[in-house]
Amino acid sequence: MVGSRTLTALAGLAVSIALSVALYVYTGSVLFFLFVPFVPFLFKGRTEKTAERPPIRECDRCSFRTRDPEFEYCPHDGSRLHERQKERS
Repeated sequence: MVGSRTLTALAGLAVSIALSVALYVYTGSVLFFLFVPFVPFLFKGRTEKTAERPPIRECDRCSFRTRDPEFEYCPHDGSRLHERQKERS
């Protein structure tokens, strides 16, 4: 069975192609076809800045890592998870 994300992507692709063909028929210009692949890159930066990701928490003993705030203890050995220190370069 096809997932909802796949169906959404296919619907978006179909609408994009239909819009591109309609604009080509209306204007007779192929330049719009060159612009369409770059549209996702225009909106990429906006979602990354607004979506705050939780910090990485890791186990000192086994290097288990997670961003899930529901994990307080390591599922492997039961020790408490600690926030990862940012590495200095």
